[in-house]
Amino acid sequence: MRVRVSAVQYPLCRIDSFDEFACRVEHYVKTAAEFAADAVLFPEFLTTQLLSVGDVRHGQPIGALPDYTEPYVRLFGDLARSSGMVLIGGTHVIRDDGKLYNTAHVFLPDGKVFTQRKLHVTPTEREEWNMAEGDRLEVFDLPFGRAAVLTCYDIEFPEIVRMARARGADIVFCPSCTDDKHGFYRVRYTSHARAIENQIYVAVTGTVGSLPNVDFMRLNYGQAALISPNDVPFPPGGLIAEGEANQDMVVTGDFDFGLLKEVRERGSVLTWRDRRTDLYPDWPTE
Repeated sequence: MRVRVSAVQYPLCRIDSFDEFACRVEHYVKTAAEFAADAVLFPEFLTTQLLSVGDVRHGQPIGALPDYTEPYVRLFGDLARSSGMVLIGGTHVIRDDGKLYNTAHVFLPDGKVFTQRKLHVTPTEREEWNMAEGDRLEVFDLPFGRAAVLTCYDIEFPEIVRMARARGADIVFCPSCTDDKHGFYRVRYTSHARAIENQIYVAVTGTVGSLPNVDFMRLNYGQAALISPNDVPFPPGGLIAEGEANQDMVVTGDFDFGLLKEVRERGSVLTWRDRRTDLYPDWPTE
């Protein structure tokens, strides 16, 4: 079985309304549909673009984003149903019990919506935006298999990806948002490491462009990649596809579960099977 994944290098720029945001999102969903994608990944902090609406010099504060939750969920839910694709709608900031959470949303064609709060928040998120951390890892049953969504900084922690793999995830979707090469390569290199360690696929993408009137979103450095274990059945370097850095584009490729099964059983190395649980703790399945 194969699943075709499209990852959107979404260009942030100032907009004038939610309708303009919706038109842009619909454009990328239609583009992925033209490639016959099964799943579409949007980047972290996708909806911060909405904070640029209004004053051309001073955007809205991060606390305004939860006001857009209802139209955001309706937009992506409608697009998932009409396109027949699974949409990983990047992340959107929600408010719960007075706290702000950076939350990934997964929209299925049948109307189901799954969420995963970011588990590890960066110093900027915590200190400047007063974000709270999620407290539970979710693994989702999607039409093509089990997957987890770990946002940006999350992928830099091997333990949480081990837990996702132990619970049956074959794909980790990683929506990201980084403002320079240092942050970008931290996410990119660790995405490769997690794919090798756990013999899984990783899809990662980030924001590109800029929001000059939104604090901490003024610059973005992003590049999408579809990443496999680094073994003979896969492309050299474990790189199925990647975009051109900082360009407006959609990157598409296939994740082949047959190859994944093959490499887990007869690969050059068997990194999941050969973990030394006599020396370090294993990860629970639930």
